[in-house]
Amino acid sequence: QVQLVESGGGLVQAGGSLRLSCTASGRTFSDYAMGWFRQAPGKEREFVSAISWSGRRTYYADSVKGRFTISRDNAKNTVYLQMNSLKPEDTAAYYCAARWRIASMAHNEYDYWGQGTQVTVSS
Repeated sequence: QVQLVESGGGLVQAGGSLRLSCTASGRTFSDYAMGWFRQAPGKEREFVSAISWSGRRTYYADSVKGRFTISRDNAKNTVYLQMNSLKPEDTAAYYCAARWRIASMAHNEYDYWGQGTQVTVSS
């Protein structure tokens, strides 16, 4: 089992920045690719970003490319999502997820999920 705990969400004005963190416990963190997904009320969960187990490969949804940066610190068992130039349409609950080794953009391919952290961007 892998336990994931997100933090760093909050209320920010459009154009502002937030950094989300997700800390893992329970298994060897560096064995897992990590992903960030988000879900707004009434909408399906959507892919935001993912990073390979080594950190060498990163993936982004088109909607966040150039504004969000994913990174990981395997020594701290933590993955980060730096979010800049936030827009009201980024408002959602953000979830981190873990998958064995290979990153994926499909939420149903992840095995472990955090409880989510709310991000609200005001216009």
